[in-house]
Amino acid sequence: MVKVLVAGGAGYIGSTVASACLDAGLTPLVLDNFVRGRREFTEGRITYEGDIADGSVVDRIFAEHPDISAVVHCAALIVVPDSVADPIGYYEANVAKSLAFVGHLHRNGCDRVIFSSSAAVYRAQDGSPVTEDTPLAPQSPYARTKAVCEEMFADIAVAGPRVLSLRYFNPVGADPKLRTGLQLARPSHALGVLIRAHQEGRPFPVTGTHYPTRDGSGIRDYVHVWDLAAAHIAAIERFDSVLTGAKRSTAINLGTGSGTTVRELCAAFNNVVSTPLATVDADPRPGDVAGGYTTSDRAAELLGWTPKLSLEDGIRSALDWIPVRDALLKD
Repeated sequence: MVKVLVAGGAGYIGSTVASACLDAGLTPLVLDNFVRGRREFTEGRITYEGDIADGSVVDRIFAEHPDISAVVHCAALIVVPDSVADPIGYYEANVAKSLAFVGHLHRNGCDRVIFSSSAAVYRAQDGSPVTEDTPLAPQSPYARTKAVCEEMFADIAVAGPRVLSLRYFNPVGADPKLRTGLQLARPSHALGVLIRAHQEGRPFPVTGTHYPTRDGSGIRDYVHVWDLAAAHIAAIERFDSVLTGAKRSTAINLGTGSGTTVRELCAAFNNVVSTPLATVDADPRPGDVAGGYTTSDRAAELLGWTPKLSLEDGIRSALDWIPVRDALLKD
């Protein structure tokens, strides 16, 4: 049985990756300090409570499971406003601890690391697509921690573990079996705000209607979290063919390849719900940009991965998850 260590495996993405591992016949080992992760998401899974920077914990995991095949590194703080308010804390948690973690992995003979990176490393603001060759221009301390980690891992990969960085665009939805989903009762991303507007019976404001996009509204790249999890399974299975010979590290964008405008998001939502959501056009908020999306050519070529689930699937699973979350999580 192939074993995969999932650091941050009690969080939204990590727990979904762990579920996908189980469904693919892989054995996930969860490492989480539960600062943000949920114990409820680790039920029935081999779990170690501890920090990725704690060498004694990492050493114990490898001593008890010397046959670990790969590590998925999802452990990070991810809230952009919090990173602005506490940049020291974010660099400590996301960069310094990642450096310590990869050192512990190297000491234990680990050679395969899949790093959860982010599309935030790009400056996607004019509505156009980005590729892995688009210059990096992170706009927040959080985003810069991801870019710094990628560069750090690329340097380390020359003489240490090989690293495949997966740059997520905008995850939505939940595990289709509703084992896990977003921990937050009131998520702040666009779909979360849209769902709240619908629940409260008020119009959803389309902020900005004159951007250079298909319909004038902003554009983002919403990818189902289960498709993201599938990309991790593909990365585990194809790791040695992607990073072979002198090639020790690379980055791959994970998105739909076409993006979704705000108006299209609202239309997809109305395709799912029985009571239509009303919208109202509004001026852009301070700091709003047109946004962007990715092409998924490299993911298709290297991982054999293309998204299988629709935006409607993501919206439907997000709605289905709400009552499950309220029953499963107590806060």
